Amino acid sequence: MADYDLAIIGGGLNGVSLARDAAGRSLRVILFEQGDLAGAASSATPRLIHGDLSVLERRGFWRVRRALAERRIWLRIAPHLVRPMRFVIPAHSEERPPWLLRAGLYVYDGLTNRGGLPPSATLDITHHPVGNALKRPFGTAFEYWDCVVDDSRLVVLTALDAAERGAAIRTGARCVRADRTDTWRLAVVDRGYRRAVTARALANATGAWTSMVAETVLRQPQPAMAAMQMSQIVVPRLFDSENVYVFQHNDGRLIFARPLERDFTLIGTVTHAFTGDPAIVAMPGADVSYLCDAASRYFRERVAPIDVVRTVSGVNLALASARGREGTTLFHARRRKAPLLTLFGGDVTTSRLRAERAVTKLTPFYPMSPPWTAGAALPGGDFAWDRFDTEVDLARDRWRFLSEPEAQRLVAAYGSRLPAVLGEAKSRDELGPAFGPELTGAEVRYLMAHEWARFPDDVLWRRSKLGLTMPAADRDALAAFMAGVS
Repeated sequence: MADYDLAIIGGGLNGVSLARDAAGRSLRVILFEQGDLAGAASSATPRLIHGDLSVLERRGFWRVRRALAERRIWLRIAPHLVRPMRFVIPAHSEERPPWLLRAGLYVYDGLTNRGGLPPSATLDITHHPVGNALKRPFGTAFEYWDCVVDDSRLVVLTALDAAERGAAIRTGARCVRADRTDTWRLAVVDRGYRRAVTARALANATGAWTSMVAETVLRQPQPAMAAMQMSQIVVPRLFDSENVYVFQHNDGRLIFARPLERDFTLIGTVTHAFTGDPAIVAMPGADVSYLCDAASRYFRERVAPIDVVRTVSGVNLALASARGREGTTLFHARRRKAPLLTLFGGDVTTSRLRAERAVTKLTPFYPMSPPWTAGAALPGGDFAWDRFDTEVDLARDRWRFLSEPEAQRLVAAYGSRLPAVLGEAKSRDELGPAFGPELTGAEVRYLMAHEWARFPDDVLWRRSKLGLTMPAADRDALAAFMAGVS
């Protein structure tokens, strides 16, 4: 008898979504990730949960409708990670005419049951706060509501839910060989130790490494794939209003500018073909200039490459014939050969549905319960999305030493599980050493014990974004602290 029903290689969003879905259907699941969860493209997404107006413009009505249905599900099951926000499209005299934007948003409204989100509207931004940061020629804008998400925390909490349902999540574990008979026999180097694992089915969810793993580890043929790089830039905060701007650039692309961690603005996304090692991906200077120019067409304050404090890039794969946002699922099974799932590409919005459909392909091989993930909250998400501010107030009442911004960050990260992080602390000193203005020893210990954090970057860039503000000396102190935690 095999050790597991399903082994998964890859700890990005696709991999952990497969693990969560399968574990909740009573399958024995193990996931191997050679680095950290969300260590590559899954922490370099546009960080949006949306229907995507650009897809609507290409008449992908059913795809938009599916994505908007998923948006409603995410609001219900992850209200701490997925937050509604106003999106604002300034009307530009050289771009799409206002009537076309208005018509597109009318269709967008009609494709979803908004679930409590307001309908789209026309704004006079000469007398509206969203116009304060924009150049004066922009007098009209169109607003609609979509959602923003913390992509890397979504990955980690999906993995946590999978683990609590019985999945084994192994980070720092690299699969070096997989032999296929009526079962899969895997050779894995797990934190320096070699081990053998058998599984009745295998999923390759290694993102940009999908082709390489198929060729060198699985030794299975795969169709031709194209690597695509997506990049964003982070600059000091350009506007005070809580909204996402959608800018039309002069090549027809839509560029987003959204608040990031209170003091910064995230601008993106630019996408193009990629060649090279996906482990070493850097944003070209031309892409930085492109996003700066796109933002500078609209903001009063000019955005220049010298203002960029961080670039964010990731690489994923797509088939030439694939519908990019929905990703690609390949399934191969034949007599006396254990099943192989290959899942790559796609966006954050449809990741839950993508995994559900992929696991369902295994139903002829296993007795399993029906799909369930649309109705089960992620860890900490057992409250209504419109009660987020109430959860923040409750946190401040219980831990009176928290400032409002600190409470907002912690509730957004941990939701109703915040007591597991802060415990019965009555003062900040009871939380242990401080690293920068917000991170404490208690939070670091929790992340190491429950969320697979091993190194400072795991904490500073994937479990949080506190790396944007942490001084170098505090980073060194954090590294020493983590090295001393058993």
